[in-house]
Amino acid sequence: MKLRTTLAIVTAAILTLTATGCAVQRGQETVGAYVDDSAITTQVKARFIENKQVDAAAISVETLKGTVMLSGFAKNANERSTAESIARGVKGVTNVRNQIAIRP
Repeated sequence: MKLRTTLAIVTAAILTLTATGCAVQRGQETVGAYVDDSAITTQVKARFIENKQVDAAAISVETLKGTVMLSGFAKNANERSTAESIARGVKGVTNVRNQIAIRP
C-alpha cells in the first residue's frame, strides 16, 4: 500500500510539474509560493488516486495561494463532497472552491 501511495504522489508531481512548468505564474509573489501551491495540488491529486470513491481523472485541481479549486464532473453528490473533504484535509489548504458538476 505504501508503494502505491508513493507511486501516486510521484506520478502526480511529475504530471503537475510537466503540465505547468516551473515559472512563477498568475500573480504569485515568489517561487516558494508557487512550489507550495504545486505541492498542495500534487497531494490532493494523490489522495484522489488513493480514494476509490473519487475518479481522479474526472476532477481537475488548481491551487493559488492555498486556495484549491476543484472542477470537472462527479457521478453523484457523494463523490463531489468526498473530493471536497479530501482537499480540505491537505496541509496548507486555506480554502476550497468546489465547482464540480454532477453528471445527470
